[in-house]
Amino acid sequence: MTEIRYQVVEHDGGWAYKVGDVFSETFPSRQVATLAAEQAAQRQAQAGRTEAISYQDAEGRWHEEIARGDDRPETGVAR
Repeated sequence: MTEIRYQVVEHDGGWAYKVGDVFSETFPSRQVATLAAEQAAQRQAQAGRTEAISYQDAEGRWHEEIARGDDRPETGVAR
């Protein structure tokens, strides 16, 4: 199973959460950013519908596949 950890960091004059190199919007405090990260992690772990998806990889190639709605990652917020 894939594991995704959200990190809360200082960013752009405030606080944000990030996954990899992608930042959220900026929040006024660490506490608010942590709450937002926890909510985002919970949403990402929820099952959805099975759907066809297409995406572009880092080399610019496009891929199409079926994403199972019950294939969700394990998520959490790094402390």
